[in-house]
Amino acid sequence: SRFNPMADDAFETVRYEKEGRIARITLDRPDRLNAIGSGMPGEIAAAVARANADDEIHAIVVQGAGRAFCAGYDLKEYAEAEGENPGVQSMPWDPMIDYKWMRDCTEKFMTLWRSDKPTIAKVHGYAVAGGSDIALSCDFVVMAENAQIGYPPARVWGCPTTAMWVYRLGPEMAKRMLLTGDLIDGAEAKRIGLVLDAVPEAELEDRVKTLAQRMAGVPKNQLMMQKMMINQAIDIMGLRHTQMFATLFDGMTRHSPEGMWFKDLAEREGFHTAVAHRDSGQAIPEGRELKTGR
Repeated sequence: SRFNPMADDAFETVRYEKEGRIARITLDRPDRLNAIGSGMPGEIAAAVARANADDEIHAIVVQGAGRAFCAGYDLKEYAEAEGENPGVQSMPWDPMIDYKWMRDCTEKFMTLWRSDKPTIAKVHGYAVAGGSDIALSCDFVVMAENAQIGYPPARVWGCPTTAMWVYRLGPEMAKRMLLTGDLIDGAEAKRIGLVLDAVPEAELEDRVKTLAQRMAGVPKNQLMMQKMMINQAIDIMGLRHTQMFATLFDGMTRHSPEGMWFKDLAEREGFHTAVAHRDSGQAIPEGRELKTGR
């Protein structure tokens, strides 16, 4: 049957709820820490479209079910699986096949940024890797002080395709995050200007609801005009061009010698072992070492 985003049972990986003038999109794979499977990007985009089509909705809140906002792409599925899958092709690889797949995911996340109605990411637990892409595609991010955000695959096997780090932080702090792959907590994210606010987790819902309700009292056309004006400035700075390079580079990281080493390690010893090596600070084998085995 044809997918109908307006149907109450339309979604499998997200929940859509309406509270007066506020729509809530809940990432709903709590058993996997809301990891991004193949259907989630499209369902996020469909839920955003549903909220934008509803004349009663003025603001959109995005949140995660269970213990986290989103733990990123379901890389255990992609990295541990032997052979080809959507994340890894056999060599020689076709970069455009990879680019089209990741561009589609990126564009669907960015519907949150391009939504006519303001969007707020309500982050608890983790917003890491692709989960940080979703959060940073929203107009506002409000975090629990003890929540964690970052892009660990910047160390190997990834590049953040939305590229929102540089637009939120500026070049130096974006480099501080992406040249280390470190995670930071909500309090630090607020201090460096990555997120709007960080509060004790018990106060997170009230802080987000207060912000959403404040905007919900503004006429929709006013919200749309102010947001379009500000987003236009980011577009002029080259957002689309930067995202094109970031998305191409993301595919390259998964098919570089180092990326293939990471994939091989995940297949042989498990994804968690590969991630532990990636994040430990140990040197990641590269180039000549991989060719010579030294």
